[in-house]
Amino acid sequence: MSLQFDELSPEVLARGIGQLYFSGIDDADIYLQRGKTEHWSLSEHKVKQASYNGYAGLGVRAIVGSQTGFAYSDTLQAEELFAACRFARGISKSGRDVAKTEIKPRARSCRPMYPVLDTVMAMSYAQKTALLHLVDEYAYSLDKRVCDVSVSLGFSYSEIFLMRLDGDFYADIRPMISFRVAVVVEENGRRESGSAGAGGRGVFDDFFDLEKIKAYTKSAVDTAILNLNAQPAPAGKMPVVLGNGWTGILLHEAVGHGLEADFNRKGTSVFTGKIGEKVCSSLCTVIDDGSIYARRGSLSIDDEGTATKPNVLIENGVLCSYMQDRMNARLMQAELTGNGRRESYSHLPMPRMTNTYLQPGTSSREEIIKSVKKGIYAEEFGGGQVDITNGQFVFAATRCSLIEDGKITQPLKGATLIGNGLEVMQKISMVADDLELDPGIGTCGKNGQSVPVGVGMPSVKIDELTVGGTEL
Repeated sequence: MSLQFDELSPEVLARGIGQLYFSGIDDADIYLQRGKTEHWSLSEHKVKQASYNGYAGLGVRAIVGSQTGFAYSDTLQAEELFAACRFARGISKSGRDVAKTEIKPRARSCRPMYPVLDTVMAMSYAQKTALLHLVDEYAYSLDKRVCDVSVSLGFSYSEIFLMRLDGDFYADIRPMISFRVAVVVEENGRRESGSAGAGGRGVFDDFFDLEKIKAYTKSAVDTAILNLNAQPAPAGKMPVVLGNGWTGILLHEAVGHGLEADFNRKGTSVFTGKIGEKVCSSLCTVIDDGSIYARRGSLSIDDEGTATKPNVLIENGVLCSYMQDRMNARLMQAELTGNGRRESYSHLPMPRMTNTYLQPGTSSREEIIKSVKKGIYAEEFGGGQVDITNGQFVFAATRCSLIEDGKITQPLKGATLIGNGLEVMQKISMVADDLELDPGIGTCGKNGQSVPVGVGMPSVKIDELTVGGTEL
């Protein structure tokens, strides 16, 4: 793949890399990016926001050991590139001789995951506003208790170009779209909400047609109405069944972050030093895979030029590997996994998840529910908190129900799940065959950076988990 970045040809970038070279340097790269984003939102029957942002810039880093010299510029000009290279090179110790200054650029092919898809311009303004109003009208038509509707559309398109210290360079195309609807219903003075949405990498028509749009809208309304009839959740220790799909956010937070290499190299993760040890139920195999086509967390290459691929993190309960970027892999003498990610050219890469999921098992969802005398069935989560150092987590369930005598009965509200990631994974006693990935709206935050990610989960039974509720 060949992308043209104004005056910054591969030969010019090679000159910049040559300026970065000094005796003792361990790694370096130049990262170019340009793109555009667009966001539309509707509320109170009106299009309240329509925003567009075009951006371009470059980031340069030089690494010695675990120390990094970094500089970035919001323009794609040779003069700015060379200034950034001189600054990043400042990480070198005074007096070190330049070991190599002439670099020959070499294009490296990577498996192209996406063609050139201008997601922003694929739909006209008229089509976007018409879609917003259609969802608004349809949501109100579904139930007279609907009193508020918010709809949003997001579009982005990005091109990146990366040159490494040895002159190897890579290019990638990264499209993205998202759709989300949130509703509020009211009955007898009580208000409840529900939301739904989806997205991924491609143009809008790749993911949505009229029937799918209506289905997501109806799902949001159904959730809100279900919450109208919900009773206070019980409190205490009890079996919990997680539904498939979006509940993978618990796996992402309570386990996934603890498997990122930087936390383990620094010894701050609960998983530190446990490679080869059994850390959870033998029914559990956890995968992080950035190569699943069109998924929100999928890329042809990570932000350091490493091809994405399926990485087995935990296999049959045994910890196999951590997710690595280049610097931590070098320091830990580990293989690259394609998990070096950055929010943009103005940020440094670090180990991040892509699409993280639990492999399916052999039970059925029905069998799992029938095995529970009394417990909780959780289908969706809202906000949560996790402490990476000890694995403790708290998650709020936004859609859950009571299980009584092997049947889902009363919808519940106010349920929070409280536990320790390691302990909870050890208490999984049944895994269903119904793996589902989330609909494509996930974003992960770490050290002030946000990147798109995916999660996935089959239905699972946790034998015992603390549920924080309002009834004892």
